[in-house]
Amino acid sequence: MSATGTNNSTFDPAAFLAHAGLGRRLLEVKPKQAFFSQGDPADSVFYLQSGRARLTVVSHNGKEATITLFSAGEFVGEESLASVPGLRMASATAVNTCAALEITRNEMIRVIHSEPGFADLFLRFLLARSMRAQADLVDQLFNSSEKRLARILLLMAEFGRPGESDALIPPVTQETLAEMIGTTRSRVSFFMNRFRKLGFIDYDGRIQVHKSLLNVVLLDQLPEENSEGSSIASVA
Repeated sequence: MSATGTNNSTFDPAAFLAHAGLGRRLLEVKPKQAFFSQGDPADSVFYLQSGRARLTVVSHNGKEATITLFSAGEFVGEESLASVPGLRMASATAVNTCAALEITRNEMIRVIHSEPGFADLFLRFLLARSMRAQADLVDQLFNSSEKRLARILLLMAEFGRPGESDALIPPVTQETLAEMIGTTRSRVSFFMNRFRKLGFIDYDGRIQVHKSLLNVVLLDQLPEENSEGSSIASVA
């Protein structure tokens, strides 16, 4: 067996990401608390062990926009690994209570270079993140805002995994959903009420997403009426 193979067999990426150690510390991040803020030094990466977080940017005139959501098993702030350390271009905030491992930039670089198993895990994460970003762009360019909302709700419910059942998504406001799909809160309210009437979701404080919502994204199955129109009044 090669020296590389021997090294890889003694290193457990799951254990590395589960415990504190040299260059690593465990954190509990409360809802609405920031992992980091736009303009902070990009000097560490966070591994989300549990909970949900969101990435936002604020424009020069103070307008905030949500870029994406993170779930357990994902890295947050990987831009800190750029060849020249810089400042955070966005803010990461907890949606609900999160458990996370903060890893310094130097420790991340060390383990990527020295542990092939971890490098493989991190590369697969980066590829998945890149594919998600491309899908988000295609969604924004070609799909209606109603279909974009359906996709976001399904992503938040983490459908597509084997054995998934109807799921409650983390608490999220209609304003945040509107930011993510590029429309207004009133349109989100209209679409949410429409989805509820069609049996795709339920909500009473928390949103429960049913698998039937997949038909909106995969099969474009919606009633014939123009879902982007305003002929039907939104239900508050």
